[in-house]
Amino acid sequence: MPTFVIDSKCDGCKGQEKTACMYICPNDLMYLDKDTSKATNQEPEQCWECYSCVKICPQQAIEARPYADFVPLGGTSIPMRSSDSIMWTIKFRDGKIKRFKFPIRTTQEGSIEVMKGWEEPSDSELDNELLFDEIGSTLLTPDN
Repeated sequence: MPTFVIDSKCDGCKGQEKTACMYICPNDLMYLDKDTSKATNQEPEQCWECYSCVKICPQQAIEARPYADFVPLGGTSIPMRSSDSIMWTIKFRDGKIKRFKFPIRTTQEGSIEVMKGWEEPSDSELDNELLFDEIGSTLLTPDN
């Protein structure tokens, strides 16, 4: 089942030009209705159910039916995102609640050095069809 927005909870990310769900959706499905200042999934049949918008929504206004491998039929899953983790609240049909906390990152934000140990490629090297770490690439050196 695709994601859906709970109108009573959605605040359109407080009138910003682009909502958090619009920013994160890998399929560009989320849309901000300027008249109502509410987000909506404009093409639900195209939704991948990746949960990206559900996890990023600051108002917890987006829901999706949980996958059966972690929530039985009829249950709900509600993620609460913090700066370093996501707390999943699973509510079962019988009313029982379970919570699971998972880290979002394993490193400090901005601490990864993407090109560490590699030289910046020249324009001619960017035209090469080989990936930078493939045998035959001009960027691959014996010490890498």
